[in-house]
Amino acid sequence: MIAVYPGSFDPITLGHLDIIERGSRLFGRLIVVVMRNPSKTPLFPVHQRVAQIQQATQHLPNVEVDTFDGLTVTYARMQGAKVLLRGLRVLSDFEKELQMAHTNKTLAEDIETFFLATSSEYSFLSSSLVKEIAKFGGPVDHLVPSAVALDICQCYAKTPPTASPQTAMEPAPTPASTERRAESVE
Repeated sequence: MIAVYPGSFDPITLGHLDIIERGSRLFGRLIVVVMRNPSKTPLFPVHQRVAQIQQATQHLPNVEVDTFDGLTVTYARMQGAKVLLRGLRVLSDFEKELQMAHTNKTLAEDIETFFLATSSEYSFLSSSLVKEIAKFGGPVDHLVPSAVALDICQCYAKTPPTASPQTAMEPAPTPASTERRAESVE
């Protein structure tokens, strides 16, 4: 049976990867489809998200990665899929996902939505959370595949996760010390 796992995956997290790995054991063919969400401004372009997912799932022979701009049920029909795979983290996800499942059922009665609860260690994790942590210089290498962590660091021009901390002799400048130096120069 063919299943489609749609999402924006911006970026793919270890929670997404958990759903993909478990879904690949349940379905003969799993297509991870990167959808464009017009209400979100992506960190990565679609082609880069596809490449990130391909790299993270290369050990799963029955997983394919694709992209589509349109209704998920339209894509599923084009692929001959009978299942939409959706991950659930928390109760609020269920409300939104159930509404979407019912809506999809009105559009395509022959396609079922299959909910898979995320493993408990990833129940807090979202792409938005990863981006927020990275934006403020926090480490994300424990939340996303390692190659994705490097891509995120490059986007935010932060030190890569494997870099060593600064030595005590060279303290990092703080905004206050930078302002004081600027005032003394004037």
